[in-house]
Amino acid sequence: MSATLELFDGAFWRDPYPAYAELRAHAPVRRVERADGVVWLLSRYADVRAALADPRLSKDWRYTLPPEQRAGQPGSPIPMMILMDPPEHTRLRKLVSRVFTLRRMEALRPRVREVAAELIAELPSRGPVDLMPGYALLLPVLVICELLGVPADDREEFVAWSNAMVDGTDEMESATKLHGYLSTLIEAKRARPDDALISALIADADDDRLSHEELVAMAMMLLIAGHETTVNLIGNGLLALLTHPDQRALLRARPELLTAAVEEFLRFDSPVHSTPARFAAEDVEYAGVVIPAGAVVILSLAAANRDPDRFPDAAELRVDREAGGHTAFGHGLHHCLGAQLARIEGQEAIGALLAARPDMTLDAEPAELAYRHSTLVRGLRTLPVRM
Repeated sequence: MSATLELFDGAFWRDPYPAYAELRAHAPVRRVERADGVVWLLSRYADVRAALADPRLSKDWRYTLPPEQRAGQPGSPIPMMILMDPPEHTRLRKLVSRVFTLRRMEALRPRVREVAAELIAELPSRGPVDLMPGYALLLPVLVICELLGVPADDREEFVAWSNAMVDGTDEMESATKLHGYLSTLIEAKRARPDDALISALIADADDDRLSHEELVAMAMMLLIAGHETTVNLIGNGLLALLTHPDQRALLRARPELLTAAVEEFLRFDSPVHSTPARFAAEDVEYAGVVIPAGAVVILSLAAANRDPDRFPDAAELRVDREAGGHTAFGHGLHHCLGAQLARIEGQEAIGALLAARPDMTLDAEPAELAYRHSTLVRGLRTLPVRM
C-alpha cells in the first residue's frame, strides 16, 4: 500500500475507496496488523461473497486457540445469533423468522411513510439544518422502537448504548446497560403483552421457545442492527444524491427508479462497512493466499461492492443500475434478517425528502464531513444541508 493509503487511519475513513481499489488490484487477501491484533482482510467481490457462505469461516472465537485449550473456554457471553454457527444459529434463526416476516415488514410501510412526513414537517423550511439527528437517525429509531415495543421515551438511551457498542467506546459498560434494560422490558412484556415483536417472540406457541437470555440477546441484536444499518443507508444515500446532481435529477424525473436507487445506495456506499469477525476453523485459501487456521478474518462489504469485475464502472453512482447481488446485507446463513425493513425505510425516507425538499443543497464541502467509523460501520456524523 502507498503511504497515503494506509488502512484504518484518519485519511482512510474520509474516503476508503482508493485504498480498496489498490487492495483489490494488488493484495485482495491482505494480512493487516491492528492495535487489537492481526486480521486477514478480503476485498474482492467473488472472494467476499464466497467467504460469506464458507462454513470453514466460523463465528466461534475459540478457533483462535490451540485445540487442546478450546474445550474449557466459554463461547459467546451473549447468545446472539450473529455470533453463532449451526446448529445453534439455525435454531434461533428459525424461531425469530416466524415472527420477523416479510409480510410484517411490508405492513409497516404506511407507518414509515407517516413518520417520514411528520419529521419532514418539523424541519425548517429555510436555512441550514443537520439531517442526521433530526431525520436519518430519528426515523429508523422510531420505527424499530414501535416494531419491538420499546417506549419512544427511552430511545435516546438505547441509541447511545448502541453507538458505543458499535463504535467500540465503553463497549462492555454499554452492553451491560442495554442488557439490563431489555431484560426488564421483556419481563414487563410477559406481564402485559402487546402487539409488538418482543411480545410475539415471547408468545410463540412452539415447544422450543427462546430462553430469557436468548430473548434479551435477540432484542439487543434487532435494536442495534435495526437502526444502525438504516441510519447509514439514509445518510449515505442522501449524500450520494446531493453530490451527484445528475442522478438526483434523474430520480426526481423518474421516481419509479427509487427501488433500484436504494439498492445502488447500498452498493455504492455500504452502510455496514465490513462483517463482524470470522475465525478460520482450518487453513483456507482465497485468491491464491492461504489464511492459516485460527486466523481472524474480516470481509470488506464496501470494497466488494465497488469491485469493477462485478459492477461495471463501480465507482460511479447510477440510480438506474441493476445493483442486485450486492453484499450490503451479507449473504448465506447470516444474511441480514431485517434487510427488507431497511429497504422500506430507505425508500420511504429518501423518496419523501427528495419530493418535499427538492431544492435542498449540501451546506459543506464533502471532504469536510465527519464520519462515525469502526471496522463494522462507516456513516456520517452530520449531514448539513441548506433548505
